[in-house]
Amino acid sequence: MAAAPTAPSFFNLYRHGFARIAVAVPTLRVADAAYNATETIALMRAAAERRAVCAVFPELGLSAYSCDDLFQQQALLDACQQALAQVLEASRGLPLLVCVGMPLRVDDVLFNCAVVLCDGKLLGVVPKTYLPNYREFYELRQFTSGRAARFETVELAGQRDVPFGADLLFRVASQPMLTFHVEICEDLWVPIPPSSFASMAGATVLLNLSASNITTGKGDYRRQLVGNQSARCLAAYAYSAAGAGESTTDLAWDGHGLIYENGTPLAETKRFEDESQLIVGDVDLDRLVQERARQTSFNQCAQDFREIAAGFRMVPVDIGLPAGDVPLERLYERFPYVPANPLTREERCREIFDIQVQGLVTRLRFTGSKKVVIGVSGGLDSAHALLVCLRAMEVMGRPATDILGVSMPGFATSERSQRQAERLMSALGCESMTIDIKPSCTQMLKDIGHPYAQGKPVYDVTFENVQAGERTSHLFRLANLRRGLGVGTGDLSEFALGWCTYGVGDQMSHYGVNASVPKTLIQHLIRWVSESQTLGKDTSAVLDDVLATTISPELVPGASKDKPTQSSEASVGPYELQDFHLYYTLRFGYRPSKVAFMAWSAWHDATRGTWPGIRDADRHAYDIGEVKRWLGVFLQRFFHDSQFKRSAMPNAPKVGSGGSLSPRGDYRAPSDAHATAWLDELKTVPDAVPPAARAPRSSRRRSSPSGR
Repeated sequence: MAAAPTAPSFFNLYRHGFARIAVAVPTLRVADAAYNATETIALMRAAAERRAVCAVFPELGLSAYSCDDLFQQQALLDACQQALAQVLEASRGLPLLVCVGMPLRVDDVLFNCAVVLCDGKLLGVVPKTYLPNYREFYELRQFTSGRAARFETVELAGQRDVPFGADLLFRVASQPMLTFHVEICEDLWVPIPPSSFASMAGATVLLNLSASNITTGKGDYRRQLVGNQSARCLAAYAYSAAGAGESTTDLAWDGHGLIYENGTPLAETKRFEDESQLIVGDVDLDRLVQERARQTSFNQCAQDFREIAAGFRMVPVDIGLPAGDVPLERLYERFPYVPANPLTREERCREIFDIQVQGLVTRLRFTGSKKVVIGVSGGLDSAHALLVCLRAMEVMGRPATDILGVSMPGFATSERSQRQAERLMSALGCESMTIDIKPSCTQMLKDIGHPYAQGKPVYDVTFENVQAGERTSHLFRLANLRRGLGVGTGDLSEFALGWCTYGVGDQMSHYGVNASVPKTLIQHLIRWVSESQTLGKDTSAVLDDVLATTISPELVPGASKDKPTQSSEASVGPYELQDFHLYYTLRFGYRPSKVAFMAWSAWHDATRGTWPGIRDADRHAYDIGEVKRWLGVFLQRFFHDSQFKRSAMPNAPKVGSGGSLSPRGDYRAPSDAHATAWLDELKTVPDAVPPAARAPRSSRRRSSPSGR
């Protein structure tokens, strides 16, 4: 009996729904098919060594695109046939789907074709549909559109019944989510590219063999074209354009290769290189499939064109996916909620801030509230919420004194936090007051018979929640007294983890401004305000101190009056890691093992994170065991423990596509669901990393999903 196939390594990207796609841009010689075949074979083997599953080459790459009337010479066409035979033979034994371009004459008609092959077998031939014949292009002089073909199969390189047509889809049998479609250059430039219909027929990866000469500004236009098509089709798009060696009699060539995934750039060649190039992109097939399932309008459009989509022919691809450890080369941002691009960071921060402010301004105008009432603890969330309130007053032309900031020290409030709360309110010029909640909390504990009221140091959840409840109760009644609106400060991370007191507690307010802003983003926004110094040096100084303070609820007394005893992160996990888990669980619905693999890939190397503005404090590392532990905490708290708190969330604006947990704005789930399925799947994650799974960093490219 044959042995059962072994499961792929946990540290193999193909196990987690990724596929590595390669774009090759070889140097070539015009009309020298033998030379071009040699360069193609070298890059084909390099792609296989990089553990890619597919490699796409430029348009007419075996002949060169710029042959003009040489395409009408039989010697060149014969040489291309011989070059294809060389490439086909060299592909034997390579677990790689290859797309090469060549001129092909069938029944006295010349087509501009992409030939798809794998392991010595021709899988299909795709002719170019749209032939440009304007400005510098004269393709109709030599070629005929694939729409004119009167046949569905051809004989080529000694192989019969090879599928022929622009209606071919190539599906990898060992990975059903991986389905390719091929189009050629100008096909992408038309109003409705063939790939649009192919994506609605099930293609998740779109390949384009292109020549595309370069003119000023065309590189940016290609990026927009490829990026937008990938986003519109909810697909990956790999594009290879001709480079060094093409004739410069009248044109120039920059060898522009691109890989995009749903609008996100994954890889790009260096343009105007004199040497052959190979780039790879690790495409997240799960993301594409999830997006198509969630974006129901995509499927509605597919229904409108179902007759066209049904006309595609499926070609099975029998290919073994790379085995062993295949770490990601795609470099995921550690902070998926934080604007990553330094060129657009300020614009994105301002937009996030404006969304929060606009939500609060609208509610204040509607209610006619005379005051904004907010609890100020000296910590991150209340500091940022106070900044939002201040900006809302500016927008409405009202003074900062229309904000009532309330500091409410309890049994465990540190002197540092208290000072920071007072300094911040003073620096911003709002009205402030301090209410010592210890007497009212003591009375409550006495009334309910809590051991603390009898002098016993019992610091249980009741002891903690009494303080949180007293604070919220005071804020609501102050808002009543001052005809004001109580602004909540709780953030997305806390709601996700249930790290808030339900009902009469910090879970509740009249209006929440931070409810869809996670902790890591709040830290970044505060740092952005501080560094701008638009609110003065005194404000920036206290904001810096807030950022440097241990995140703590400060509800359990400790030995030091100047340092909190409790650490939120010691209980619920590091927010930087839990926000990563939250993003990919909430935004994409990934299984826990995939989230763990991605988190380990992003966080296991302490030398990572070198983008502009990185702080030494951000240079952390987590091994797979730590990732698994804290992901388990997240799954238990998110799926099993905390939904009832989120089902009763107060009104709050949704800030980003990364998710809101409001049952009205984004996320709806039953309060009595079990986390068993997620926790059981998490058990497939190993507790330690084999040495071989360490990933090379030299060729990685930073990447994060668009449309946060």
